Amino acid sequence: MDYTNLKEKMEKTISVYQEKLAEIRAGRANPAILNKVKIDYYGTPTPINQVAGVSVPEARLIVIQPWDASVLKDIEKAILSSDIGINPNNDGKVIRLAFPELNEERRKDIVKDVRKMAEEAKVAIRSIRRDGIDEAKASQKNGDMTEDELKQAENDIQKITDKNIEDIDKILEEKEKEVMSV
Repeated sequence: MDYTNLKEKMEKTISVYQEKLAEIRAGRANPAILNKVKIDYYGTPTPINQVAGVSVPEARLIVIQPWDASVLKDIEKAILSSDIGINPNNDGKVIRLAFPELNEERRKDIVKDVRKMAEEAKVAIRSIRRDGIDEAKASQKNGDMTEDELKQAENDIQKITDKNIEDIDKILEEKEKEVMSV
């Protein structure tokens, strides 16, 4: 039995989880929180990083320098209307986003959110496992695979699942350390 499709789906699940984690504000300035913020640039919703230079000169500061000064107000409005929870500081040339220090309670809330996301990713991985096992059982029913081959396929699928869940746990552990140590 070929497991490439199964592996690809599980890897995609993990990469989506990592993308979600990158957008979480952990006290450090991370340009990834701007990924979902888009401005109306000549009638087209455009990500900020395509109309401006985004840099992190300090640990708690993001500087957005638009290539076209006329979009400065649009960028400011988009950031204000997004749910990133930071007020932009516009000086007429650049926009600065200053990240406040996180208190202990906020850190614990973030860790809870991160754990919830990890659990959702694990559920998705287990769902992919179930689909793979169902596919193997259907194959066995059709006579394409013997009983022993079915057992082997189930074991192989379980090993792939265990490895991916272990990867999610490692990512979760790293993010928890990052959030609690900032």
